[in-house]
Amino acid sequence: MRLVAPLLGLVLLAACQTETPQPAPDMSASCGAADLQPLQGQPLAQFQGHPAAKATRIIAPGMAVTMDYRQDRLNVEHDADMIITRIYCG
Repeated sequence: MRLVAPLLGLVLLAACQTETPQPAPDMSASCGAADLQPLQGQPLAQFQGHPAAKATRIIAPGMAVTMDYRQDRLNVEHDADMIITRIYCG
């Protein structure tokens, strides 16, 4: 009986996990990310004014973003030095 209670607690705790795996970055033509991959490693200023998708989201380090997936949205992540680190749809 002494072992049952701790094991039961671990089982219940494991059942409470809510983290879902992130979808793989979409590089499809739906938002234009595939064409913009050469901008990775470049200053963010290189992207400014670039004709992009219907919706574009510039993501700064540590910035909170919604987890909703939009195939037509272009996401551009940059680091603290304003260098583009990732470009993807979603």
